[in-house]
Formats: sequence, C-alpha cells, structure tokens
Amino acid sequence: MAPRKPISLLKGEHNKAETWPEEPDRMTQDHIDSLLMWCVKQGSSDVTIQSDRPVYNEIDGKIYPGTYRKFDAADIAAALHKIYGPEAQARLASGNDLDLSYEIRPDRYTRIRFRVNITAILSKGRDAAQITMRVLPSAPPRMSDLNIEEEIVRAWSPRQGMVIVTGPTGSGKTTLLASGVRMLLEGREGCGKLLTYEAPVEYVYDSIASPRSLVAQTEIPRHLPNFARGVRNALRRKPEIILVGESRDRETISASIEAAQTGHLVYTTTHTTGVASTIQRMISTFDTEERAERAYALMETVRMVVTQALVEKEGGGRVGVREWMVFPDALREKLLDMSFEEWAPEIQRAIPNYGRTMAESARIVFEEGKINRRAYLRLAASTSSGD
Repeated sequence: MAPRKPISLLKGEHNKAETWPEEPDRMTQDHIDSLLMWCVKQGSSDVTIQSDRPVYNEIDGKIYPGTYRKFDAADIAAALHKIYGPEAQARLASGNDLDLSYEIRPDRYTRIRFRVNITAILSKGRDAAQITMRVLPSAPPRMSDLNIEEEIVRAWSPRQGMVIVTGPTGSGKTTLLASGVRMLLEGREGCGKLLTYEAPVEYVYDSIASPRSLVAQTEIPRHLPNFARGVRNALRRKPEIILVGESRDRETISASIEAAQTGHLVYTTTHTTGVASTIQRMISTFDTEERAERAYALMETVRMVVTQALVEKEGGGRVGVREWMVFPDALREKLLDMSFEEWAPEIQRAIPNYGRTMAESARIVFEEGKINRRAYLRLAASTSSGD
C-alpha cells in the first residue's frame, strides 16, 4: 500500500506538525529507525512513543504529532524490541524502568544518538509502555555555545577537588558537564586520563582531537552495577579526572569525596536546586553519627557548585539560567570553623560575593528580553531561601 500522505494536525503557524510521510499501516522493527531519523530532521529534541497514542515530537518545548495512527500493542512491541531487545517487556513487567542509549548509523560517517527511558504505564485498563527518547548532538557543545558565564569557565578546572552541577531532571546538567569535558580535552595540554561513569552514556568524544587526553566511558549498570562501584573502580585506574554521572546516595557521595580527597578532580551532578541546598542535602544523606565528619570532608573538597534551570525563551527555544558559587580556600576555612548546621544561611549570604544568585541571573536574562516576567519571578523565588 502506498505511504499515507502527510497531513498537518495543527494548522497555521504550526506547520512543523506534518506527520511522517512514509508511515506504514503496521509498524515493524525495520520502520523504527526511519521514523526516528525523520523526527530528528523535523528538529525534534525529544521523541515520545506511547501505547494508544501517536508518536510525538517535542520541538522548541511544544509537542506535535509525528504519526497519523496511534501505536497499538503490536507497534509498541516492535519498537521495544528494536530499541532495547527481546527482554524489554519482561523487564518492564518485573517493575523496572529502563535507561539506555540508542544509536542509529545511517552510513559510516553519521551517527544519531538518543538517551532513552522506557517506563511501564497503564493505558485503557491494561499494561502499556512509554518510550522517551532525547536526541543527542553528534558532538558535545562548547561552553561558548551554551553562553556559560566566564566566571564558571575560569573556575571549571581546579587542580583537584569536586565540581558539582545541579538542577532538576531536564535542566541540562549532562550537557553542561559534557561541554566542560570538551573544554578540558581541547585545552593546550589536554587533560590526561579521564574516566566517566554515566547512566546512560549520552555524549561521546570520538570526534574531538586531543592527543594528550585519554577518555574511557563506562555505562551504569551495563558495565558496572552502580556509581559507587564506578568510583572505586576509577581509583584503581590512575586517572586525573573522574566524572560521576549522578551522586544521589550515601555510598556514591562518600566515594566521590574520597576520590577528591586523594588528589583527583571529580565532576558530578545532583538533582538539587540552589548552591546552599546542594551542600545541605548531600550532607543529609549520611547517618546522624557520621554526618559531621562527612560534612567537613565534603567542604574540604568542594570547589564550585553550579545550579542550572532551562527556561522557555521569548521567540522560541530555551535558555539556561544559572546560580553558582566558587569555594576558595578562605571561604572553606571559614565554614570549616563553623558548625555544619550553620552552613546553609552562611552560604546563601556568600553567593553574591563568590558567584551569582539565581535571582540575579534571572534578572539579567529578563532585562535582555530573553525570558518573560512570569519566568523571571519564578526563578527569582526558586532558590532565595536556600531550601
């Protein structure tokens, strides 16, 4: 049967919503890559494949139908098998969501990569699935591409210690980290041996020439079971730099601190919002009896905290807005002389002197006309208390 003629489900200015012109009456595994490549060509940043719904493209923060027909159980099964493998439905039925990376190579010189989450859902009273696919650039952006503030760029590469990038899911933490790694690789002297532990691996660095650098990327849990094991593994491999994709639990945070204490430069992320609350919540993961000791160990190693939010930009697209604070020796010594329970308000007061608050960054982008007043007010209130 001939391919269905593309139609526009959203009229007028939303002409990006034309559906896939080669859509078949029945999806098979052989169709999935072609559909995804078409979505990428439309400018989609995220592709969502969900039971009993059309495929949706997210373009500049808005979603548009990408197929005319809703995906039924057989279509979803084909997509799951192609993207994850034959055991996908069994894994979902056992109560696990699935995080992975997926790659299409239409020719020997081109690679299209996705970060994928697959989660079981309920649809029409039966078990179903949603596949969320974030489109990844072929190479990580440069910090200049992201308009990262010069103060952050200058403080990005301390000799040792910990740099923490924070923000909610979807705030661009991984992209910011990847741009920082690219800067290290492209430096005059390179960066030596750099080990990353990610879940999943999103950006790859194959296309970046850096003769004096060696990057090895490990995917959690594909290669090692968790981030804490990753850090322990790194300490046996004599790296200069360790990137830990996420520090959310006691074991990983403790291992990252120990790595930084032993002379390594450690980059990691958390899902906190705000400099003060990042320190506070990392400390709170520890048991009461060890909290003080771990708090002071963290303060000895932390060199910078950057919180990022992605906000809808006036005229389309999104803009990164950041709160950050550098922790020089004098400030860390002052805090180490205090009880760690007094740190949060002290850090909040110190941010304007050693960085910039989210409220100030929001004011700047608002006055530049990049965001609207509602977004400005929301950001200005988001970290003002340090909670």
